[in-house]
Amino acid sequence: MTPEGAARSAGRRPAPARGSGAAAFDPAAFLPRAWYEALVDLRVRRPEAAQAEAEARTRRAAVAPAGRLLVLAADHPARMVTRAGTHATAMGDRWMLLSRVLRVLTAPGVDGLMATPDIVEEVLLLSHLARRRTGQGWLDDKLILGCMNRGGLSGTAFEIDDRMTAFTPDGMVRLRCDGAKLMVRIDPQDPATVATLEACAHAIDACHAAGLTVFLEAFLVDRSPAGPRPRTDAESLIRAAGVAAGLGTSTAHTWLKLPYGQGYERVAAATTLPILMLGGEVREDPKVVLEEFAAGMAAGPTVRGALVGRNISFAPEEDPRALAVAAAAIVHRGVSGEEARALVTAERGRDIDTIARLEETPAQ
Repeated sequence: MTPEGAARSAGRRPAPARGSGAAAFDPAAFLPRAWYEALVDLRVRRPEAAQAEAEARTRRAAVAPAGRLLVLAADHPARMVTRAGTHATAMGDRWMLLSRVLRVLTAPGVDGLMATPDIVEEVLLLSHLARRRTGQGWLDDKLILGCMNRGGLSGTAFEIDDRMTAFTPDGMVRLRCDGAKLMVRIDPQDPATVATLEACAHAIDACHAAGLTVFLEAFLVDRSPAGPRPRTDAESLIRAAGVAAGLGTSTAHTWLKLPYGQGYERVAAATTLPILMLGGEVREDPKVVLEEFAAGMAAGPTVRGALVGRNISFAPEEDPRALAVAAAAIVHRGVSGEEARALVTAERGRDIDTIARLEETPAQ
């Protein structure tokens, strides 16, 4: 067992990694062990608390009141994706994962969470613990987007066969979700692609009928030894946007989720549907992603924000909240990449004791 693992097992705060410097984020400092254990205890003793919290939370009147969105993606483990950067199982420690998720959700300007049922329910349980102390939950006035298709497990022979194995429309309605996320990876060499296209079309119609906004991720892929890799050239993204926009019997409540790439102004011009950018694999320098988001937001009126995961929550040696604040400023205020970089420095480490302070507040 590593020293960090031993510290976690003992309920102590793991020491920052050697060489991490002031920029390192200590997840155990933000989400105290007592809160994680209380969450686990709720799962055993009061599993219905997640549903109760879903019913108690305040929902926003519109999905995107100002027409732009920054949403955290946390649906990776269900598709057997636990890698972040060079760490193969970085997302495999649930205490540390949830700490990073909450760190981002508490940043001003972050509009919500997209995740699979397990993570949504865990955040609802943590929100329930907060509501007992303050009368407010972590997801009040924020979006909950449910992830549907996670059957295309990473690294498997059936990876392109993205079956619906997570949320259903009925399940999202019961949990009072605001929208659904679907994904279709288009492999011209794999006949399984067409089954996923058909499944997504049916799911889009079902979600719309249930009053759920759909966020559809789509891109063409190339085969590689590491599995399907997204094509981010403008021509491929334009083609993917056209396919995605044609799925289902209506696009009135559909947004697209497309990777950023060079020539994004051409991609933005390929559809009238609102586009959210995704971050993809973790970059060595997280601020590169901020530069790309700033460029993407200037690409055209259809680009309306980002639905981003590991490049915010698991950026190497960086505070997720600081990156989230900077990304939100790009999305909602149109700041430049350079201004966003300055915000990361200014916000790093702010309010690290947000949850620890609540421990001093008696439960109601």
